Amino acid sequence: MTRGVVLRGLALAAILLGALAAVAGSPRANGSNLDVAALARDVETEQDHVTALELARWIRDRKSGLRVIDIRDSAAFEEYHIPQAERMPIESVVKASFNPAETIVMYSGGGAHAAQAWVLLRARGVRQVFFLRGGVAEWLDEVMNPRIPANLSPENRSDADSAAALSRYFGGIPRQVDSAVPVEAFKATATRVRGRGC
Repeated sequence: MTRGVVLRGLALAAILLGALAAVAGSPRANGSNLDVAALARDVETEQDHVTALELARWIRDRKSGLRVIDIRDSAAFEEYHIPQAERMPIESVVKASFNPAETIVMYSGGGAHAAQAWVLLRARGVRQVFFLRGGVAEWLDEVMNPRIPANLSPENRSDADSAAALSRYFGGIPRQVDSAVPVEAFKATATRVRGRGC
């Protein structure tokens, strides 16, 4: 997953938020429950997404009310999908009923369409909704095929062991690599979560 793809996805979400702001006018225009400023704060503080490792922990730990939705086309879904995911096209996502007790995590190929679906659901008043930041590509890179540096310090080894165990839980193959992968890059991947933590 390249940083450019993630940034494009976030830019698309920002454009959609801007369009909603233009239509909404004030944060709560025409008696609507849509608070565009609150949406923007959630995006700014990264309350809108989960990481692949965080989602993997939620699935493994059987997080109550978790609903994972794949918004890719049926061919992509049939080729590979995250465990427990259900396929739901974006047109259906905006019409679907969601239980307020559910935690909804949507994902797409790279994250952009899922980010757009997040905005649409939040506009409908769905509160516990997130998107997988890097999409299925992030899941494959960080859960199914994580690269773990061999030269980790003892304090970072527990993060590596945890990521490797999580990978194996889902049938992944953690790969130990030499120092060509900077330890800092692994640490950032292993500990990346939303601003409020796991």
